[in-house]
Amino acid sequence: MLERLFKLKDHGTALRTEVVAGITTFLTMAYIVLVNPTILADAGMPAAGAAAATCLAAAFGSIMMGLFANYPIALAPGMGLNAYFTYTVVQGMGLPWQTALGCVFLSGVAFLILTVSGVRKLIVGAIPPSLYAAIAAGIGLFIAFIGLKSVGVIVAHPATTVTLGSLSSPAALLTLFGLALTGVLLAWRVRAAMLIGILTTTALAWAIGAVAWTPGDYSLEALTATAFRLDVPAALGIGGKGLTLALIEIIVVFLFVDLFDNVGTLVAVTKRAGLVQPDGSIPRLNRILLTDSAATIVGSMAGTTTTVSYIESAAGVAAGGRTGLTAVVVGLLFLVALVFAPFASAIPAAATAPALILVGALMMAPLADNDWTDPLVAIPGFLTLIAIPLTFSIANGLAFGIIACAVLKLGRGQATAADWPLLGLAALFIARFIWLSAG
Repeated sequence: MLERLFKLKDHGTALRTEVVAGITTFLTMAYIVLVNPTILADAGMPAAGAAAATCLAAAFGSIMMGLFANYPIALAPGMGLNAYFTYTVVQGMGLPWQTALGCVFLSGVAFLILTVSGVRKLIVGAIPPSLYAAIAAGIGLFIAFIGLKSVGVIVAHPATTVTLGSLSSPAALLTLFGLALTGVLLAWRVRAAMLIGILTTTALAWAIGAVAWTPGDYSLEALTATAFRLDVPAALGIGGKGLTLALIEIIVVFLFVDLFDNVGTLVAVTKRAGLVQPDGSIPRLNRILLTDSAATIVGSMAGTTTTVSYIESAAGVAAGGRTGLTAVVVGLLFLVALVFAPFASAIPAAATAPALILVGALMMAPLADNDWTDPLVAIPGFLTLIAIPLTFSIANGLAFGIIACAVLKLGRGQATAADWPLLGLAALFIARFIWLSAG
């Protein structure tokens, strides 16, 4: 049955290899079960429910990827978009988290429609790949900044905007310990470095009495506290002011960051696995993207943010994973992780902050592929890279980068008929800035 489903022999792999690869991938990305609820709790969401939703979304997405697309790519709620959800949409714009989940749902539906209709290909073809790298790295800086801010290592300052906080506080000292430990483990290529760092720092925090936690009941009610709480009518503006530009912007950001993140991850992982065709195409690409959009829809209904393909899947590929069986193993392990969901709130911010900082560091890697001596690459890339963390908004970074790409192409006389999606997006973002200024 496994041979028929996954064609193990055709891919030069075996059952044991695929299982080991799945376990390897899971260990490298299991930190999301602890980190994601911490971020979503800042949006007012119940931590246990958010942890359970994280596990369910990752399990559904990974198993569907394995069975439907037959790729060794695991999925889970994406870093960066969870921060955008909490700190920009809920805290910054004042939307209830239920409405924000409705926006996530709608972005998943839009992604599904774009994939089926073929519009996705137009968008991907129109936007320079170098901008994907800048977006990924900008999000990396964004989540690293959030990690440093959450434990007081970086604090506000009236003269310089930000400055160094007290490094003698328990939270800061624990963060520095976790940062050093996890960094050393990563340097030694330990697969579960993030997870070990989080758990060890948590144990130390408990040992010195730096955690205040009241255990809740292990109940179905706690695990389902975020399930089916999304408010799609509110996200559509029904019963309020209608579908406003702000709501459209939120949905578009969820949609496009998900799109760019997946394209970058798919290219990296499939190249590493030797699954790319000689002409550079990725077989069954639509199945991969359909899986991603379905996982985002299911995840929003369970109560978590956008579900994306994880670059940590490359760890499983390095361990020999070549088929969807690897992804299925990851999904099954996330189902097992549901047992620990009620204890997510016992993990202090000082234990998850190092993971945010180091994930941010690892997200700088795509920048190496950009030609920074070319102004057509460097200017949009730099504006995207710096605008995301400094404006505390992924939307602003996307806007600056896409507008810069369009302006430079037009100014250089290189814009063609194929660039109309890029020019259209740039016009929409310019209209957004005009609207924000008028407001």
